Amino acid sequence: MFQKILIANRGEIACRVIRTARKMGIATVAVYSDADRNALHVQMADEAVHIGPPPASQSYIVIDNIMRAIRETGAQAVHPGYGFLSENPAFAEALAAEGVVFIGPPRGAIEAMGDKITSKKLAQEAGVNTVPGYMGLIADADEAVRISRQIGYPVMIKASAGGGGKGMRIAFNDEGAREGFQSSRNEAASSFGDDRIFIEKFITQPRHIEIQVLCDSHGNGVWLGERECSIQRRNQKVIEEAPSPFLDEDTRRAMGEQALALAQAVGYSSAGTVEFIVDGERNFYFLEMNTRLQVEHPVTELITGIDLVEQMIRIAAGETLPFAQEDIRLNGWAIESRVYAEDPYRNFLPSTGRLSRYRPPAEVATEAYVVRNDTGVYEGGEISMFYDPMIAKLCTWAPDRAHAIEAMRTALDAFEIEGIGHNLPFLSAVMDHPRFVAGEITTAFIEEEYPEGFSGVDLPEELLRRVVAACVAMYRVAEIRRARISGRMDNHERKVGTEWVVSAQGEDFPVTIEADPDGATIRFEGGRRMRVESDWTPGKPLAILDVDERPLVMKVSRIPGGFRVRLRGADLKVHVRTPRQAELAALMPEKQPPDTSKLLLCPMPGLIVKVDVAEGDEVQEGQPLCTVEAMKMENILRAERRGVVAKINAAPGDSLGVDEVIMEFE
Repeated sequence: MFQKILIANRGEIACRVIRTARKMGIATVAVYSDADRNALHVQMADEAVHIGPPPASQSYIVIDNIMRAIRETGAQAVHPGYGFLSENPAFAEALAAEGVVFIGPPRGAIEAMGDKITSKKLAQEAGVNTVPGYMGLIADADEAVRISRQIGYPVMIKASAGGGGKGMRIAFNDEGAREGFQSSRNEAASSFGDDRIFIEKFITQPRHIEIQVLCDSHGNGVWLGERECSIQRRNQKVIEEAPSPFLDEDTRRAMGEQALALAQAVGYSSAGTVEFIVDGERNFYFLEMNTRLQVEHPVTELITGIDLVEQMIRIAAGETLPFAQEDIRLNGWAIESRVYAEDPYRNFLPSTGRLSRYRPPAEVATEAYVVRNDTGVYEGGEISMFYDPMIAKLCTWAPDRAHAIEAMRTALDAFEIEGIGHNLPFLSAVMDHPRFVAGEITTAFIEEEYPEGFSGVDLPEELLRRVVAACVAMYRVAEIRRARISGRMDNHERKVGTEWVVSAQGEDFPVTIEADPDGATIRFEGGRRMRVESDWTPGKPLAILDVDERPLVMKVSRIPGGFRVRLRGADLKVHVRTPRQAELAALMPEKQPPDTSKLLLCPMPGLIVKVDVAEGDEVQEGQPLCTVEAMKMENILRAERRGVVAKINAAPGDSLGVDEVIMEFE
């Protein structure tokens, strides 16, 4: 077994590999750019080597930099994680030339299956049903348009060396094909150092289901069940689960056997994933093979009990798989939510900055449920504009799907992140969505259910009343504490009133509170009563309560006259007032937001890549105005309505913050 391995990656996956290596007694080496000097993976590793400036193209994907770090530290093997150099055959070749073991598949398998174009050709030759498309190299945007017309819109434009949603676009017409080709090629070159693009038919209403395979170098291999990855946004997976709620046993077995046969046909060893799209009749089509560890591998680990990173290391060291296919058992249900530094209220645009508060839910492992959080950040750390915006992968397991979802709901509500925009509200909203709960999902789920973007959710009446009861009980505790601190009252509890009007989500709830040493009973108009018990103290940002003998977890902060409350995808201002205060509040006019209709504001911190218009130009609705790049993704900003450009305040190469004015209109 190896004594020391280097992890040629960063963030949560580097931390994940380090944890398993530590468990196996293997020393670890981290690599880091200027931007990651204080990163968590650097702190966790036994050694760390600086490899260059912040852009990945000048640090993490520069093979010479990684090789220098290997020589300096004497690492015997390298785990590439995912992304960066994980599917780069030149990197595997460089390691072999140095006598260093690559913890991944052989170079030939990487070349055969890691390249999306080659893998499709091989799949076709092996008789695997594949999606119609053009597998040759595409020279320019004009050729992309011609090919797209031949295939028939809609089409998927994809980077040959792509992954993680990078370098992927869906085009519904010639204009989309032209723009998508250029953006995909730019992103592919920036993220992978390979700008080759291919085009295939985009199958509407598909489900994205993938099979995990594990093969050793002695001809043994197994498939470890499937993962459903259909909840996607911009072709990037957001929520994954294992197993799939859609597959039956026959389809599962057929997909697993086909995936393993394909892997073994190319002499594959290590962990790999064969991805399929599955239609409503459970017909499945080979999509691609990822010759690396997948982001969503924890859900497979949770239902199989197999540490995939450990198996990758052992296979790379020449060991034989310790189990056969008949030994594999799928136990329970697991769900993964990808927590991203992106603002769901701004069309999920990336968010950067310092994590002023980062308190994930406690990790738990019992027979009833599991909570696991794979992360690469810490409180006080920074989310950089140079890398993928993932903060963490929150996973839950339970004996069945319903309980796994409920465990995820509670874990998301307990996850505290402040200082940056994040997608926790959206993830919570999905967990409560009837289609997700029923398992009736496709890769178009987000587009169909949130066509205008995400603007939060309204809590159902029963849950809203539970929040109201909790808030009035908490407000009473806060008022008593305030009275004690002021020293103005002798009998503090008697001086705090019992009748209140709670305003939340546009409704007023007149209530009466009856307190006792163990909690409080809240009586609503009409006679409904709710019992609230909690040890919450004022100032605590997380409130964990029992309301009507059911747990309720809320993130809370004080506002004048009440609380800001966040749970289940909702962000509420809850005001607790005396009846007289409520009467007066109803007479107050609402403050109107400033008019920004004649301004193009930068939606996230980013770099202006291109400006498509000039001062004095007349623009039409939907016309591209400029392109902003952030976290390796290009975002085209378009005109919301017809107008004339009056002033342009930014030029290509400028770095802008959120809401900085890019241009003004007459």
